[in-house]
Amino acid sequence: MESDHIEYNLEDSVKRINEIISAGDLSYEERESIPARSALTYTNGFYVMCSALFVDIRESSDLTDFHRTRVLAKLYRAYISEVAAVMNGNKKCAEINVVGDSVSGIFDTQYKSDINDVFLTSGEISSIIDIMNYRFKKNNMKEINVGIGIAYGKALMVKAGYKGSGINEVIWMGDVVNEASKLASYGNKDSYDKEIMVSTIFYNNLNDDNKKLLTLNSIRNCYHGNVVNIFMNDWYKQNCP
Repeated sequence: MESDHIEYNLEDSVKRINEIISAGDLSYEERESIPARSALTYTNGFYVMCSALFVDIRESSDLTDFHRTRVLAKLYRAYISEVAAVMNGNKKCAEINVVGDSVSGIFDTQYKSDINDVFLTSGEISSIIDIMNYRFKKNNMKEINVGIGIAYGKALMVKAGYKGSGINEVIWMGDVVNEASKLASYGNKDSYDKEIMVSTIFYNNLNDDNKKLLTLNSIRNCYHGNVVNIFMNDWYKQNCP
C-alpha cells in the first residue's frame, strides 16, 4: 500500500475504529470461484475454496553475512521477480503477495485439474530456483534454498485499508493460508524434509501421476517431494554446466 500522506487526525481515527467495531455481524457470501477485487467493499467479504502456495527462503537472515546490501538487493529482486512470474503464468492465479522473503499466491481451483496445475507451478518454481542458483554462483553470490508449501481449503477474502484514502489491500484469511505458510517453513528445513510440502487434502486431489512424485512425511503430517519441470530441467542441464 503506497502512502498518500493525508494528515493524521485522531478524531477521525476514533470514528473509523468505532465504525468497524460496532458494525453488526456481516454475512460473508460463499462463492464457488474467486470474485473480482471490485466486488469487495469495506463491509463485505467472500468465502471461497482455493489453493494457497507459499515460497520462503531458508535461513535468509544468514544472507546478510555474505553480501553487501547492493548485492543482496540483486538477489532478492531476481528471486521475487521470477517466483512471482511463474505464479502469474498460471491462469488460475488470483493474487500474489510479497512479505519479506515470502512470495505467496492464491489460486482459484474449482476443479481437480486446477489443483494439479498449481502443483505443476510448484515444480516450475523449483526449476527456476535451480537456474537462478547457477547464475548466483557464476556471479559469486550465495545460492539459496527455499521451502514451498501448498494447501487447499476455504479462505475469507476481505478488503482492508484506510477508508477514503484509496490505500487498501485484499486480505486472505483462513486455515488454508496458515497451513500453506507453515508447510513452506518446513520445506528443506531438516535433512528429512524435501523442498515441496503439500497438505493431505491437496495431495488427495492430485492425479495418480502427480501423487507418485510425493511421499508421506509423517513428522510434518503432510506429503513432500523434490519436483522439477521437465522442460526447464532439460534447459538447465544444457545451459547450466
